[in-house]
Amino acid sequence: MTDTDVLVIGAGPAGTIASTLLKRAGHRVAVVEKQHFPRFSIGESLLPQCMEYLEQAGMLAAVEAAGFQKKDGAAFAWEERSTQFRFDEQFTPGWGYTYQVERDRFDALLADQAQQQGVPITFGCSLAAIETAHTGITATLEHEDGQQQTVRARFALDASGFGRVLPRLLNLEKPSNFPRRTAVFSHIDDHISDPHFDRNKILITVHQQRQDVWFWLIPFPDGKASIGVVAPDDFFAGLPSDNSDCLNAAVAGDTRLAALLSRATLRMPARRQGGYSASVRSLHGEGYALLGNAGEFLDPVFSSGVTIAMHSASLAAGVLDRQLRGEATDWEREFARPLQQGVDTFRSYVSGWYDGRFQNVVFHPSPPEEIKRMICSILAGYAWDQNNPYVQHHQRRLTALAEICADSL
Repeated sequence: MTDTDVLVIGAGPAGTIASTLLKRAGHRVAVVEKQHFPRFSIGESLLPQCMEYLEQAGMLAAVEAAGFQKKDGAAFAWEERSTQFRFDEQFTPGWGYTYQVERDRFDALLADQAQQQGVPITFGCSLAAIETAHTGITATLEHEDGQQQTVRARFALDASGFGRVLPRLLNLEKPSNFPRRTAVFSHIDDHISDPHFDRNKILITVHQQRQDVWFWLIPFPDGKASIGVVAPDDFFAGLPSDNSDCLNAAVAGDTRLAALLSRATLRMPARRQGGYSASVRSLHGEGYALLGNAGEFLDPVFSSGVTIAMHSASLAAGVLDRQLRGEATDWEREFARPLQQGVDTFRSYVSGWYDGRFQNVVFHPSPPEEIKRMICSILAGYAWDQNNPYVQHHQRRLTALAEICADSL
């Protein structure tokens, strides 16, 4: 006896995509979400790969009609150097654009789309305890009024993001091999008057004095934008302790970015998030699987978080659909390994960004066009395309390419 086939923890992009796909496949699903929507979240710059999963879940038309800022590429700046990657010039066949989204509105839209397709979502409800077995799970839910409820399901998907509910309850967490970094961020009225500024691209700016410090600038419609600085903790030691003052001081320390945002004003007090990189001992177990940030989060530099979350949701929904229909499944072979292939690709380029190898590639003044197209595909989120040599042999190819680029800089 079960109350539902699948219990999904979290109603962010991973949870809504996975639950909708399973509902469309004819399974009973129930989603619980600790917060109420709309609510603030970072991870606001999507990658074109995301469009495929939105389309798969029947949500793309609503996203396209919502008036989000179009994103057709990524721009990089460091001192006097600058470069751009256009997604419609990538190596991998796929989407040539996506959107930059205020996550409060975007996540609420996806949740509404899931509910319109028959997915029940209970907001203000968290998972307090869980018992897992190969036959299913028994979950203790706690509602915000203090009432508790027991739910039985044949399977659970953890899409709780940075809440990392099942890793915490089941002791699955392990330290990330990435050094600790901190992000300080806010939304602004940017008041950018530079006619050359392209609002259709995310701008990633490397700090003038420190290559391990960088800023994101994500334009939204109506002159709004998201701004953030990411750095090791020692960088913030010499800056004000107040988050808003800290962010303003960090931006002022980069001449080029400070000039671009000379008239910008904060729309809300800045926030701080540190030690966000995380990992787990396993992405699945008896009766459960982990999606997106609940399993592993690398770094915000290439906006890979939502893409990995949606990819994991699509993969897990496919495997779980077959399992619920009585077919034999292998979660390690069909879910964990394929998902990890793309995560490891992103990991190589994130590591290369901070040690300078990938920055040598990005800021090369005249890269070979075919190689730039292959790199562009990874920046567009197509990190699972094994036809791309810079995906298939990501670590070795990046190192060799970086050495060639360094010699010519």
